[in-house]
Amino acid sequence: MARPTVRILSRYILRQHLQPLGFALAALTCAMLVNQVAKQFGNLVGKGLPWGVILEVFVLTIPFIVAMTLPMAVLVAVLYAFSHLAADNEVTAMKASGVSIGRLLAPVLGGATLVGVIALLWNDQLLPRSNHVLRTLLVDIQRKKPTFQLKEQVINEVVPGQFFLRAARIDPASNKLKDVTIYDLEDAERRRIITADSGRMAYTPGGTDLYLTLLDGEIEEVKRAEPSQFNRTFYGTNRIKVVGVGNTFEKTLEDTYRGDREMTICAMAQVVAQADQDAQRARRDAHDAVVADLRRLIRLAPYAPAATTTPATQPITTEGDPLRIAAAAPPGLYCRALTTLARWVLPADAQAAAARPAQVPSPPTILTPGATAAVEQRVRAARQRAAIYEVEIQKKLAISAACVIFAVLGVPLAIRYPRGGVGLVIGTSLAVFSVYYVGLIGGEELGDRLVVSPFMAMWTPNLIFAAVGLALLWVVRREGGSAHGGDWDDLKHALLGWLPRRRRA
Repeated sequence: MARPTVRILSRYILRQHLQPLGFALAALTCAMLVNQVAKQFGNLVGKGLPWGVILEVFVLTIPFIVAMTLPMAVLVAVLYAFSHLAADNEVTAMKASGVSIGRLLAPVLGGATLVGVIALLWNDQLLPRSNHVLRTLLVDIQRKKPTFQLKEQVINEVVPGQFFLRAARIDPASNKLKDVTIYDLEDAERRRIITADSGRMAYTPGGTDLYLTLLDGEIEEVKRAEPSQFNRTFYGTNRIKVVGVGNTFEKTLEDTYRGDREMTICAMAQVVAQADQDAQRARRDAHDAVVADLRRLIRLAPYAPAATTTPATQPITTEGDPLRIAAAAPPGLYCRALTTLARWVLPADAQAAAARPAQVPSPPTILTPGATAAVEQRVRAARQRAAIYEVEIQKKLAISAACVIFAVLGVPLAIRYPRGGVGLVIGTSLAVFSVYYVGLIGGEELGDRLVVSPFMAMWTPNLIFAAVGLALLWVVRREGGSAHGGDWDDLKHALLGWLPRRRRA
């Protein structure tokens, strides 16, 4: 008879979290998106881009924002739902009916685990693709140099290292210039400074060349071969053509390069495996060189190491889709599951191409006394390359697991301090988010530099908050009975109440 009651209780608790979760996710995502829009909107509009391209830039930032706000939304939802349940004495009624804290936590952990799985798939499959498209689009935008990008009272670099322009006034509507100074360094044998009272800019129909029509000015020219001669020419109208400015916006159709944040877990795992093989190969080369030198010194037959082959894998490349790359040699259960899914989705020829092993010839042996001098450098370079991708793998896993960790932390906090209200939700959330993401950023830097292991670099914030959450659960479970007080004064006393006692001691 207890089983239907348990199911009803679980559904009731989960329903209390749905609305706060959706609202928190939408609010946090919108807040961070507005922040991005405020930072980038002026620069993007000033480049004269189509509105569709500007919208695409901000849409492509949403996956990254959601990846960061999803664990935050879980904590906000748990704090809000359980603080209301505790404030309305519903938690007390459940305890009086024999429902334990663990039983209340079970459906929350189940829901948080589901959200964590969704976050993992989001971070591993959708986010790398959006990051890749966004990076390519931003590179394409940087190549565009419209007139609106020229700033007043600033020396603008029109052609890198060759042509510089300064204008006191620039009218974007009519492309008119006022009080113009041009520094022409295109010819290495001479230097020209061109000034004009006013002028006008225009582009060729293709948008690759810039025409300047300057009025009422002078040209000052000095040749390096004859520095004592100074030429000064006055003019009424001077027309200048600047080639290769490139005012057109062209999208890159295919970019095969992918960084660590543009690859899936399986693709990065293959890069890590390749780096480990490079480190082992460096050590083997050093060993072979030492053996060869010793054999040469004692007049034995030359040492000839055998050629090696890679074990059913191909050299790592970042070309193509990461899911296709992962199909080559899936390391781990997660990647094998994705590979099985890829076989159902991807064309058969792509699978066959990905599954072919590649022969890796053994590097030539270096028979010199200093052959081992660069081994440690090669090994460290391989380890550092592997660490960058291992840190990114662990970060994806840690952020996904944070959904469960924050649920464990939020339930006892909300039950222990039920009268905190919205202030408790906002204050605790901001404090946890700040500490957590500062820890992630600092840990990523330490992990990339090989100061700490990638696992500890990314999982230390999770382990800390998990320990705090479990300790609070133990305290709340021991208290039992009804929820007593639990406003901001109690929270302040719990955090700072030991200070007076320490002073008296």
